[in-house]
Amino acid sequence: MSGHPASYYVATAKDMPRREPLRGDETADVCIIGAGYTGLSAALHLAERGFSVTVLEAERVGFGASGRNGGQLGSGHRKDQRTLEEKLGREWAHRLWALAEDGIATVKELIARYEIDCDLKPGILHAAWKRGDAPWLEAEAAHMAREYGYEKLRYVPPEEIHEMVGSPRYHGGLLDSGAAHLHPLNFCLGLARVCTSKGVRIYENTRATDITHTDPAHIRTANGTVTARHVVLACNAYLEKLEPRIAGRIMPVNNFIIATEPLGESRARALIRDDVGVQDTKFVIDYYRLSADNRLLFGGGENYSAHFPNDIAAFVRKPMLRVFPQLVDVKIDYAWGGTLAITMPRIPDFGRLTPNIIYAQGYSGQGINIATLAGKLIAEAVAGQAERFDCMAEIKVPNFPGGTWLRYPGLMLGVLWYTLKDRLP
Repeated sequence: MSGHPASYYVATAKDMPRREPLRGDETADVCIIGAGYTGLSAALHLAERGFSVTVLEAERVGFGASGRNGGQLGSGHRKDQRTLEEKLGREWAHRLWALAEDGIATVKELIARYEIDCDLKPGILHAAWKRGDAPWLEAEAAHMAREYGYEKLRYVPPEEIHEMVGSPRYHGGLLDSGAAHLHPLNFCLGLARVCTSKGVRIYENTRATDITHTDPAHIRTANGTVTARHVVLACNAYLEKLEPRIAGRIMPVNNFIIATEPLGESRARALIRDDVGVQDTKFVIDYYRLSADNRLLFGGGENYSAHFPNDIAAFVRKPMLRVFPQLVDVKIDYAWGGTLAITMPRIPDFGRLTPNIIYAQGYSGQGINIATLAGKLIAEAVAGQAERFDCMAEIKVPNFPGGTWLRYPGLMLGVLWYTLKDRLP
């Protein structure tokens, strides 16, 4: 047993050592709570700056969304740049784009520099689910080239997208050659391996139960305490009751993925000709890509409860067959779910609770890029270079109406409305 829920990623994981829980008391410059992308990126960048770092993980490294997601390393933020310009102004939107670009570059650079074996492949294709989405995608390519100098977006007309993706569902697309896709758990495990080589102490099965608002802070667990000058909250959807002041700003949402049996090279490329990641333009998106062994990894459907569907394979198979009806005879080998955190504006929530307690959360489905960036910016802020972190922290992310108890009914109404819009012509 690995301690992770069964998934294709766990079955193909590389180097998943068990790490002992914390027993006793220790000190560190920085204590990080959570061993996903945010926590491990922060730990690595802090260790490279000479800080002593302890990471506490309640489960296993990469147990949360970092080890279960769709593997799509997308450009930008969850909201497109035109929307960010409208909400925050042109200058701020440009700064956020530059940060997101640094996030993608950081992921790729870490993979190359530390030889992290995680099946990194280039390209994400955004597919127009509705006819009216295609002109918007074409305008987006023009806007990004004109206003941001980003020349890696290419509009794909309807006749070409049907050659690139073996589905009649789409009305055009936008190919982002600067984006990529990868094996998310192996990327996370690779970060942990590098952290350990840099002297970071990572404790698994060690849940933080209390944090004192003192300087230094004391982080208590069932069997020990860490005393640290700085604390990083990198819990995201798994924050729970550890810090009520920011829990209401995020909504845990469950998403689900299936992996088919191996399809063989020719059948796999008949689905996705160029081996890019694909995601559509629906509100609750479908996203999919090919694995290294030519399986289709297809993500689709969400729920908003504490429980996953009883039959995840059947739950996701339905949207998969809506896109690829030719896969009706294909066996599903793996099916799993994971929990991510969204915010009301779908913009991540960065901030400080006290001068020595810092956090980042709510990546809203853009976690590989932005969470890895978050760790890097947290390390800069802890080291006293907070300008880039503050660019994110100055964005005011509100609580969900009703706080942690009543946020779900309002979300459900909104999701039902957007789901209905997805189904309309």
